Amino acid sequence: MLRQEKSKPLLEDLKQWCDDNVTRTAKDSSIGKAIRYTINQWDSLVRYIEDGNLQVDNNAAERHIKPFVIGRKNWLFNQTPRGANATVLLYSLVQTAVANNLEPFDYLKYLLTELHSLGRHYEPDALDQFLPWNLIEKIKSLK
Repeated sequence: MLRQEKSKPLLEDLKQWCDDNVTRTAKDSSIGKAIRYTINQWDSLVRYIEDGNLQVDNNAAERHIKPFVIGRKNWLFNQTPRGANATVLLYSLVQTAVANNLEPFDYLKYLLTELHSLGRHYEPDALDQFLPWNLIEKIKSLK
């Protein structure tokens, strides 16, 4: 309940300040836009106080998308939509491995050597066995 004790009074003060100043600022000014945005997003902003499972910030998500933000100019040079789709697939697999504490190289190596065992015709559910959270122990034991 530390959030209730420490953060809630600060947020209540911020809300009061925004409410007091919203009519005193021009809508198009930077501070006016910030105040209105804060008021409009208030329910989302304070939700973390009531649910201890929610993070106070989105730093983890920002860290995960940083490689994509940095690399996006390079991706302008994908020659075809098929190449762009391949890039998206590869990065998705890598980030999913990272999110599950797997070494991306080991995970991709496992996929590329084992996926052929499904053959050409398989049920979509058959892919579940290759999801990283189902392979954590198996891949780590292969090292």
